[in-house]
Amino acid sequence: MPSIQWTGPKSAKWIFALAHGAGAGMDSPFMEFMAEALGQRGIRVGRFNFPYMDRAVREGKRRPPGSAVKLLAAWEEVIEAIAKSKIARQRLAIGGKSMGGRIASMSTASDSVDALICLGYPFHPPGKPEKLRTEHLGNIQVPTLIVQGERDTFGNKQEVRTMGIPRRFKKMWLADGDHSFKPRKASGRTLEDNLNEAVDAIVTFLESQ
Repeated sequence: MPSIQWTGPKSAKWIFALAHGAGAGMDSPFMEFMAEALGQRGIRVGRFNFPYMDRAVREGKRRPPGSAVKLLAAWEEVIEAIAKSKIARQRLAIGGKSMGGRIASMSTASDSVDALICLGYPFHPPGKPEKLRTEHLGNIQVPTLIVQGERDTFGNKQEVRTMGIPRRFKKMWLADGDHSFKPRKASGRTLEDNLNEAVDAIVTFLESQ
């Protein structure tokens, strides 16, 4: 069972279980920013490491994520643990950065899941737009928010428009953002600008449910 690190008020209306991407764990600057910022806005955020990342941290070297089956099993354990511990009125959103969000999107069938939030969804591998990772998205029934950088190499704004993503999904496009939401200097924007816009979008989305 992955260990969950909590941020934000225990009595929050919404719990957001937040999973990391393939290359950086729950303590990455991106994950820490999201947890702290959302916690300050009244959302209880639970971060965790997938088992391969726990091992990578212990051994001090990078490891591949492994099979989707193992990643899904870890997500399901997290969902079950949170469902058992939350108070009656609390609702659960699941999601994450890149791979974490993708695996979460495969885990929404649980009755305990009330919403899905993907931060930089990996619609396809960089440079391989023909290898789409979208087949299952049409089966998702819970309210869904995708926050994406406009020039994300895993799926930019122009590409995603042609993918037939369910219209019921809400999308937030971050100006000139890359896969980590970072804009170019010439855009006149900063990474902090885009991260704060992402936080605002998440809060607004959850409060509207």
